[in-house]
Amino acid sequence: MTTSDQFSGWTPIAEEAARATKVLHPDAQQLPQPARRRILTVANQKGGVGKTTSTVNLAAALAIHGLKVLVIDLDPQGNASTALGVEHRSGTPSIYEVLIGEISVSDAAAVSSQSDNLYCVPATIDLAGAEIELVSMPNREGRLKEALSPEALDELRPDYVFIDCPPSLGLLTVNALVAAREVLIPIQCEYYALEGLGQLLRNIELVQAHLNPTLDVSTILLTMYDGRTKLADQVTAEVRSHFGDHVLKTVIPRSVKVSEAPGFGQTVLAYDPGSRGAMSYLDAGRELAIRGTQMERT
Repeated sequence: MTTSDQFSGWTPIAEEAARATKVLHPDAQQLPQPARRRILTVANQKGGVGKTTSTVNLAAALAIHGLKVLVIDLDPQGNASTALGVEHRSGTPSIYEVLIGEISVSDAAAVSSQSDNLYCVPATIDLAGAEIELVSMPNREGRLKEALSPEALDELRPDYVFIDCPPSLGLLTVNALVAAREVLIPIQCEYYALEGLGQLLRNIELVQAHLNPTLDVSTILLTMYDGRTKLADQVTAEVRSHFGDHVLKTVIPRSVKVSEAPGFGQTVLAYDPGSRGAMSYLDAGRELAIRGTQMERT
């Protein structure tokens, strides 16, 4: 700490408090509302890459800036529901009942405890057997797309819809890819980061060819970045070289606070808004929104 810092009253705690204030009370510059509703599937069959964490924190970042966001929890573990503070015990109206056609998405959606702009359709344990049930159903790959029709979503009027997938390439993930216009792939900055990614991209190509020709891999988000290692920089450079402009400039650091937040039923933006992880997701959300409007103009 410099002498000028001492006289100006700078301390690490004061700096974090200032960052927290920025998160909790964003400036007057609101994020642009998309010209049309954006539906993004967050997918990576590799577990532990920050998929659910990125889903809920990007959603919270956009909601903080006044945009209305709906999260579809399509993972039977229900981690996204937990992080958003939404009830998901067995018997709760959930995405399972939506998929089998018993209720509408608006009937299952619950407001997150963290923002009035943030909604979640929870996943209950009932979803664990849904893949087997879906096999015998008509239009088994398009059940979620039917449920997320423009008319159904107009009841909630979200600007963004994020679909959090299970860590697999099964029928639930296929439903998510068919229902969305965009795919967001989180990739961790660690060894074997690109392992298995080829299979995901091949599945996306199959969905594009046969079920959803408008699907686009629009966004790659680098997660779990540890600036102390050369490996993280090598992975970052490799991903940027391969995917180019699809990769967000913002990188999510490895953070204890990000890992702790779900245990308290919160996003990191609610749990510790002044942390590096919270600020990074806020920046990533801002970049996602601005890039989306730029894509619409081209």
